[in-house]
Amino acid sequence: MDLSNKINNSVKSMKTNQIVEFNLKIADIPGLISLTYGEPDFPTPQHIKDAAIKAINENKSHYTDPRGVLPLRQNAVKFLKEKYNLDYDPDTQITTTVGLAEGIHDVFTTILNPGDEVIIPTPTYPLYAANVEFNQATPIFIDTSKDNFLLTPDKLKQTFAEHPNAKAIIINYPNNPIGNTYTKAELQALADVIKQHEVFLISDEIYSEMTYDEPHTSFGTLLPDQTIVMNGASKTFAMTGWRIGIVCGPANIISKINAVHTLINTNATDNAQYAASEAFKNGANDGQLMKQTYEKRRKLLRDGLTKAGFTSPEPSGAFYILAKIPDQFEQDSYKFGYQLAKEAKVGIMPGAIFGPGGDGYVRFSYAASTEDLTEVVKRIQKFVDEH
Repeated sequence: MDLSNKINNSVKSMKTNQIVEFNLKIADIPGLISLTYGEPDFPTPQHIKDAAIKAINENKSHYTDPRGVLPLRQNAVKFLKEKYNLDYDPDTQITTTVGLAEGIHDVFTTILNPGDEVIIPTPTYPLYAANVEFNQATPIFIDTSKDNFLLTPDKLKQTFAEHPNAKAIIINYPNNPIGNTYTKAELQALADVIKQHEVFLISDEIYSEMTYDEPHTSFGTLLPDQTIVMNGASKTFAMTGWRIGIVCGPANIISKINAVHTLINTNATDNAQYAASEAFKNGANDGQLMKQTYEKRRKLLRDGLTKAGFTSPEPSGAFYILAKIPDQFEQDSYKFGYQLAKEAKVGIMPGAIFGPGGDGYVRFSYAASTEDLTEVVKRIQKFVDEH
């Protein structure tokens, strides 16, 4: 008996994670240097690991408050205040999720009804649209590729005019896959448009500690009543595997997001929460130290790609380069990605994965060793020269 036709309609039509899927298809190529995943190659700082070991030895292995243990919430709120001037109550305005992937799911599940519309500037992280569609809502894409990959106030005004009942807009900055970000003035110009509409602003700021040209400005300081800020420990503290995300915003919204969270996970792992608490309390400079290395790697990789004929927007944050495929190659980013993996032994992500405006580009992550990046540059130059 086949009961697959009786499952949830949203699950029937759901696509697998395209980033994971593409990575698996090329992962077994012998000698491949992979720049596919957005994961720091640094180890988690020792003081954070020590806090986790201490928590384990103290038997921190039980259920916790679903919002997160109080020290984590207090230290995360203090970190956000000192870094970005965000002002949240640790008792009512923050919840802890099992990674920000869960946080994204919780937020959209909380705010969306079937038929709602969510504005998504692209190229961007594909899990946003996937979660919108899972909740039987509709993504409204804004292709930013003709505007230096930044959402402009005019484009946003036009989109609101065409979709006056949009429920939410999600913005990710510094951006994955482009590696760019917004200045405070650019964010304020967008906020001036958004505040004229009764919409949620979902601000994914997971790369907030990785801005290279000027300090990060959080949307939560510009539109506190409308903004849900998403952040976490993964990128700033090299803790991707610890799975600690945080979601902050108005208390009456966070309480509902936390309710959805408790349906999926009773709580994040106990000892991992204590590790993240230590990170937020005493790791203010951890991300900055990593960023210095990322800046050197960014220059190494981008200079090499430019010499080989790849053009790209100037990355001003995160650890990605979205590079235009040279004209002599197949502009289908999937086909080019396979070709590069098989012939040059370099693994990248096809730009098409990241939505409208992404095809014809490929994403490189420079969260890799200097040795690997140096070899990648050599392999790509040789690959281009042979074609």
